[in-house]
Amino acid sequence: MLKPIAKLASLAGALALITSVATARDLVINFDDLNPGPKKGFDDAVEAFKAAYPDINVIVNNTDREAHKTAIRNFLTNDAPDVTSWYPGNRMAPFVDAGLFTDISDLWASDENLSTNFEAIKPTMTRDGKQWGVPYSYYQWGVYYRKDIFDKLSLDEPKTWDELLSACDVMKENGVTPFSIGTKFLWTAAGVFDYLNLRTNGYDVHNGLTAGEIKYTDDRIRATFANWGTMLERCSFVKNHATMSWQEAIAPFANGDAAMYVMGNFAVDGFKNADLTEDQIDFFQFPEITPGLARAEEAPADALFIPAKAKNKEDARLFLSFVAQADTQSQWNKTIGQLPPNSAAAINEDDKFIVEGFATVSTASGLAQFFDRDAPAAMAKAGMEGFQKFMLEPESLDEILENLDKVQAEVY
Repeated sequence: MLKPIAKLASLAGALALITSVATARDLVINFDDLNPGPKKGFDDAVEAFKAAYPDINVIVNNTDREAHKTAIRNFLTNDAPDVTSWYPGNRMAPFVDAGLFTDISDLWASDENLSTNFEAIKPTMTRDGKQWGVPYSYYQWGVYYRKDIFDKLSLDEPKTWDELLSACDVMKENGVTPFSIGTKFLWTAAGVFDYLNLRTNGYDVHNGLTAGEIKYTDDRIRATFANWGTMLERCSFVKNHATMSWQEAIAPFANGDAAMYVMGNFAVDGFKNADLTEDQIDFFQFPEITPGLARAEEAPADALFIPAKAKNKEDARLFLSFVAQADTQSQWNKTIGQLPPNSAAAINEDDKFIVEGFATVSTASGLAQFFDRDAPAAMAKAGMEGFQKFMLEPESLDEILENLDKVQAEVY
């Protein structure tokens, strides 16, 4: 028989257990990047959140990006987490339209960070006049180049199309291929197309094309491809690019066979891992093509969303508010070498690429999300296949454009 004190102790222990179970709130987060830098940035943010909210039991499921893309529709429908990573713009549209993401417009209106410090990026998180997620990072695209090769050939950063073409002529005369690229997974070719189109026609035409309002056979888009044809001829790309991933295409850039790479800032870590130093690498904005045209930039964002079938939306909203804070965004993006969407957050002043990137996007007339995020998935797939085919067979242009018009008519 238990003594009274022992009974009380046993009862207290049982009550404590019941209480801990009742107050331990599970928050399930699906994330999509196992690369060391992005994983650490996310993990650090989660640990900081757990320290601020110790009564919330955070459960993380982290997979690589391609596996996440394949699985997301299934888990949003059948076994939804409370928070998931995904992309803004048209990439979120199918899930918004299918009722699989939660409208968090009230959070954007009430949260002091979201309501005041995210104005530049708010449009890309908006659909049907409502906001659907919180961006934690974005990054510039542009032209990364081998400064040591430029110096050796007495070349300056080109500001205009003619200056770029002339620089390419000098490189080829000296046995250097102007551009590296790996188009095996197609989206890298879309980056080149987007910049050519943004510089040839501007931001509104980019948006009109990806929204299905402008045909691919339109004279303005033909002008973009005409400039791309000139680029293929005078600013040639490395051979066999269709067999290489973007990571594999770092090799000719690192060994000096190629001098430039149209790429996003996430690639800097890969350049450094290939033993290039910051003294050897630099960055410039994609040059002006149409004189006087307002300069828009590619600046894709990564974001977090609350699935419609989330079980713990209350704590999911807490997590998104925490992610929106300036100090959270400052630390996260310092770790991953990218830019914080919160305009009050600090950038890493010791990273020259971040400093140049911030100067690039903060002075742009518009920020594009990237072709495969601004266009619906089926259109993006066909478009990128067409872009790669054009790089390999420029004589097939008419066939490519007519096919893209057909796909566009079906998709939209």
